[in-house]
Amino acid sequence: MSFTYKPKKKKRKRTHGFLSRMQSKGGQKVIVKRRAKGRKKLAV
Repeated sequence: MSFTYKPKKKKRKRTHGFLSRMQSKGGQKVIVKRRAKGRKKLAV
C-alpha cells in the first residue's frame, strides 16, 4: 500500500506559491484578501 500524499517542496511552491498566485486575477484576489485579514503568511 502506498500513501496518496508525497510532499515535494518545488511542486508546492510552483502551484501554491506567491509568484503563481500573482500570475492570475483570482490569485491576486486571494493575496489581497489574506493581506486584508492580516495573515502572517500570504502564500506558501
